[in-house]
Amino acid sequence: MVAPRKPKTSFYCSRCGAEHSKWQGQCRECAEWNCLIEERRPSAPSRGGPVRAEASSLSAIGIEKQPGFTSGIVEFDRVLGGQLLPGMTVLLGGEPGIGKSTLILQAAEAYSRHGLKVLYMTGEESLPQIKRRSDRLRVTGENITVVNSNSLEQMIEQIGTNNHQIVIIDSIQTVASELFDSPPGTVAQVRETANKLISMAKAGGWALFLIGHVTKEGLVAGPKMLEHMVDTVIYFEGDSAHLYRMLRAAKNRFGSVAETGIFEMAEQGLVEVANPSSLFLTGHSDEPRSGSVVAGIVEGNRPLLVELQALVSTAGYSNPQRVAGGIDNKRLSLLLAILEKRCDYPMGTNDVFVSVAGGLKLSEPGIDLPLLAAIVSSLMNRPIDPKTILIGEVGLSGEVRPVTMVDRRINEAARMGFTRMILPQANLDKITDRPLELIGVTNLQQALEVVG
Repeated sequence: MVAPRKPKTSFYCSRCGAEHSKWQGQCRECAEWNCLIEERRPSAPSRGGPVRAEASSLSAIGIEKQPGFTSGIVEFDRVLGGQLLPGMTVLLGGEPGIGKSTLILQAAEAYSRHGLKVLYMTGEESLPQIKRRSDRLRVTGENITVVNSNSLEQMIEQIGTNNHQIVIIDSIQTVASELFDSPPGTVAQVRETANKLISMAKAGGWALFLIGHVTKEGLVAGPKMLEHMVDTVIYFEGDSAHLYRMLRAAKNRFGSVAETGIFEMAEQGLVEVANPSSLFLTGHSDEPRSGSVVAGIVEGNRPLLVELQALVSTAGYSNPQRVAGGIDNKRLSLLLAILEKRCDYPMGTNDVFVSVAGGLKLSEPGIDLPLLAAIVSSLMNRPIDPKTILIGEVGLSGEVRPVTMVDRRINEAARMGFTRMILPQANLDKITDRPLELIGVTNLQQALEVVG
């Protein structure tokens, strides 16, 4: 009697998806520790001889122009690069409950209204659940075909029997192939299913949306190579406690990654925000308040005005607290060290709490100067003129460094009714059009004296 063959197994990295023949403590590709998972390796299909690769001169390559798909949702189309191209693959990531399925269902309805046939395949929701959500969003879905399945083989069969231009998979972590014994969402499953669907989209000339969950680090769950396989990676971000949502691109082979789309969560779904500055300055008062400063930032290519708030109080313990909402906590500690070292403010004996009003998460260095001004305002209990706006990056020696796209920030501040702006002197020297009072500063101490 012949003993059955033991199935071949491999070890896959849960971070980058690299394959290893045996277990080891560290992945040789991404250098992460204790991240290898054992999974059965599918039998490789027999292949013919090697296929000769075609070579051509770069100048002789012709490009066939293909018409793209537009949804009519301006904020959505902007992030995708203006249009959705045939064969284009898009990975949409976001935290659970942030509104990914709502956004993609509204986009599917918008595409269907332009005569495009959409295939919506979900493994998370039943058909009655999708119908209830579509009724709430007022989605008619005349050209939308909905399929409930989490089998890759069933999805391939549905794709082959439907004449469509756009396919939506919600979500890629729920899809499983029969080639693997592992459950859906594992490294091997995500890699195999995504690779097969992307190859079919390229060959068939239809656009593909893959929806993915994110980890605690804010990255799409599954192997990192998933982001390299697709053409565009967009993230849907926001705070569930606030109404706004932001759509931003992390990768785009057919457009700029500097574009952002801003939506507001309403009862009937997501609504585009045409004037985001007014949304984030909703609670800003014209009455002077200590610890409140308006900063001019740029998200992608779009200028925004946001309110930064700070609260400084005497520390009740030997180790003062540093609590930051909307900015990096380590960045706050660094700025407080600069403030104490260069300007002699006693920050080591005070608790400091800072927040970006509206729940927006910022990483731009141009908020350094307004944030420090808000902290000093709260410490000294001296309000700052509510019609004054600040921008500028602060270096370790206390110098105020220039920022990018300063013209757009100035025009946005003037449009919103602000009368004075404090900005780096290096930026001021290059500005010709001055719709409001501009004051240039070279260091932090000078900026704080100008403020008040």
